[in-house]
Amino acid sequence: MQDITRIGLDLAKNSFHVFGVNQFGKQVVSKKLSREKMVPFFSNLSPCTVAMEACSGAHYWANKFQSMGHIPKIISPQYVKPFVKRNKNDAVDAEAIYEASIRPNMHFVPIKSMEQLEIQAVHRIRERLISARTATTNQARGFLSEAGIVVPKGIHNIRKFLFFITSDDQSQISISLRDILSNIALELIDLEENIKKQTKILASICSQSPVCSKLRKIPGIGPITATAIIAAAGDGAVFKNGRQFAAWIGLTPRQHSTGGKTTLLGISKRGDSYLRKLLVHGARAVLYHSANKKDKTSLWMQQVLIRRGKYKAMVALANKTARIVWVVLTTKEPYKMAA
Repeated sequence: MQDITRIGLDLAKNSFHVFGVNQFGKQVVSKKLSREKMVPFFSNLSPCTVAMEACSGAHYWANKFQSMGHIPKIISPQYVKPFVKRNKNDAVDAEAIYEASIRPNMHFVPIKSMEQLEIQAVHRIRERLISARTATTNQARGFLSEAGIVVPKGIHNIRKFLFFITSDDQSQISISLRDILSNIALELIDLEENIKKQTKILASICSQSPVCSKLRKIPGIGPITATAIIAAAGDGAVFKNGRQFAAWIGLTPRQHSTGGKTTLLGISKRGDSYLRKLLVHGARAVLYHSANKKDKTSLWMQQVLIRRGKYKAMVALANKTARIVWVVLTTKEPYKMAA
């Protein structure tokens, strides 16, 4: 067992499968482990590389293996699937994970610390609350539309109208529908209070983090985007350069080329969709305020805006921002705007 140099590990809730090889690539072990036997098994091994699929619990085990002296590697499931040789089972999956991990150009998932996972949890709770708020307001619009009342776009309009309609005794809607809308208004208040609470938590985390303070100096990045970047990418060391980081977020073009003819399509939209959304929204705000500025970046944005249009200019700026973010993460130097 001490000859094992690399392991492919198939994760699950209570049943795990280990596929280990020695330095010559020869299989040494292929066995099933229960959850209780995982820590004793890996504690008795010499330091080796442990490859796993990205799934629930992968980051927990990666941190656990790091504390034991092993080198964990997390691989996206889509990169493991081509290496499954036969019918799917745990042993075959573990071997496929090992095969994928030895590819020289394999892309690995950044390993998140517990602090990153906690920040990510706050972001996901906030995003879920925002989705619930949108669903609630859309439902209220539907009820009002059936009553012949059309509310203008914008959450502020539906909020004002709900409180007006529920407090107006001479309203054209029935008492029963007024009670329903009153409950929706109260639910909306609770959702907005919880969203503000999660936003304050993120702002507090951002104010205490030196890296977030450096990221916030980049135009288009605020506390929410800065903490999302820290939670998703960490120190950025897993990425070779800024373009790879932008491609991981999904801000680079898809390619469909053949026979020496290069064809570039729209952005790939791969990777972290939440982080991509935040960067594009930040780029929209920067582009909006760049009209009367004369610095180098603003002039470049205006030229792209004229040539390509508003939406392509926003994505181009988000791509540039992602590359700047990678430089700040890896060099630990604050952003300095070009003269």
